[in-house]
Order: sequence, then C-alpha cells, then structure tokens
Amino acid sequence: MRKIKVGLIQQANSADPKENILKLAKNIEQLAKKGAQLVVLQELHNSLYFCQTENTALFDLAEPIPGPSTAFYGELARQFGIVLVTSLFEKRAAGLYHNTAVVFDTDGSIAGKYRKMHIPDDPAYYEKFYFTPGDLGFHPIQTSIGKLGVQVCWDQWYPEGARLMALQGAELLIYPTAIGYESSDTPEEQERQREAWTTVQRGHAVANGIPVIAVNRVGLEPDPSGQTNGIQFWGSSFVAGPQGEFLARATKDQEENLLVEVDMERSENVRRWWPFLRDRRIEEFGPLTRRFID
Repeated sequence: MRKIKVGLIQQANSADPKENILKLAKNIEQLAKKGAQLVVLQELHNSLYFCQTENTALFDLAEPIPGPSTAFYGELARQFGIVLVTSLFEKRAAGLYHNTAVVFDTDGSIAGKYRKMHIPDDPAYYEKFYFTPGDLGFHPIQTSIGKLGVQVCWDQWYPEGARLMALQGAELLIYPTAIGYESSDTPEEQERQREAWTTVQRGHAVANGIPVIAVNRVGLEPDPSGQTNGIQFWGSSFVAGPQGEFLARATKDQEENLLVEVDMERSENVRRWWPFLRDRRIEEFGPLTRRFID
C-alpha cells in the first residue's frame, strides 16, 4: 500500500516575520524528524494577516519568487528531504502582487506555484487591495510524492477549482488558509461559520474521491486601525479522507503540529464504489461558465 505521512503546522503569528519564520523552521524540523514526507503551512505564514487594513506600506512585505523566502524554505525541504507547501506574498512587478503558494520538492527545487484565484474583499479581509487574481489556472503540481492540487483559502469554497484539479489527476487537495471569527458574531454564528468551512471542503473530498488538507492559522490578531476587534483565527486544521471522513482535526484555539498518515491508494477504491467522474453529464455543463443564468 502507498501511504504518506503529512505534517500540518497550525501556528499563531507575531508582528516579527523573522520570529515567525524561525518558529516555522523549528516546527518543520520536528515534523520531518517524526517522519513527515509532506508538510503544509498556513496562508501568508511569514507575517501577521496584514489584509485587515489597506496600507500601501505593507506592500514592503512582498518579495519576488524566487527570492529570499523561496531560498530559505527550499533549503529546509532539501535538508529534511520533504515536499513543502508554502504561502507567500509575491511581488511580480512594481504594483503587481499575488497571494502565491509555492511547492518545493525533496531536493529543494521549486516544483511549482499556484496564484490564488478567488480574492475576497470583506471587512477585515481587504485582499483585493493587495492581490491581483491568479493567472496560472487550476493545475496540480507534480512532486516526488504525487500530484498536489494546491489552492489558497477563499478558493476552498468553490467546487469548480477542486473539480478541475481532480480532473487533471490531483491526488490531494491542499488549502493553506487564514480564516476566523469577527467578535461581534454570536457564538452560535461563529460555530455555523466554522462548520460550514469544514463541511464544504469535506464535500470536495467526497465529490472528487480524494483527500483534502486544510491548514489554518490560530490566535487573535488585532485590527491595527481599531475599526474592528481583530480576527480570532479558528484553527481547526484538518485532513479528510476521500469519503470526507476526518483523519485528523486540530483544536480551535491552540498551536499544533499534526502528523497524519494518508493512504494514497484508498481513492482508487472509493472512486470504484462512487463513480462520480464516470456519471458526470459533461455535455450539459456548458452554462456553468456563465456568471448567472437569467
């Protein structure tokens, strides 16, 4: 049987990027020494989630790809012989920035990258101010441990991206994430949001017959503007199997390193039992490319 050990790092960040990066490096090392072959980091893991405000000075956090961060994380991947999924603020050109996932193979090389396609614009999530929508499409990244269907945060709510990755042979769906509560929501509403986030991704696992890995940040990050009470990131990082079953799930409020064994051959059997790809009426799906059907 073909099984891989997957490491998830659910981390609380500080305002000091160097501190965050060194903390990540320590956690990556711990997971690698326990046998992790694939390690996944949360969205924009080098810094605080800076999109709570619109501030042109924060573009200074961005860097080119390749650049300093890719050199640093590539060396960690090479040193520990792991596949590493990172999430970086990419400076592509002056005034042109992306929210970009970079995947490193076990030799430290860049196996591929994915630019976040769906960009939210909500109170405390002013991402359209910072990020240009991705232009690399939905394409899995080939690594030495398999094809990885990497997307980023807001992309995880859209079944189309997950399906396109699966149709191109993705063996895992992976979502680095930064999502949390606004304090004015009631506890009941907060729980509905968290469970909806989990449920929609488990649905991608079921509909496509492949595992899903979602890695979220944790902890309270204040709003620098003071207009809100900040974001309480809800953690709850998880791995779901190809029938949506939880293989592991982190807490809502604690930093955690999870190590999970994933059976990469189970998807074959699940797809034989539930042949959703076989029975798709693709000749009738053309209208899905329209914004709305009046």
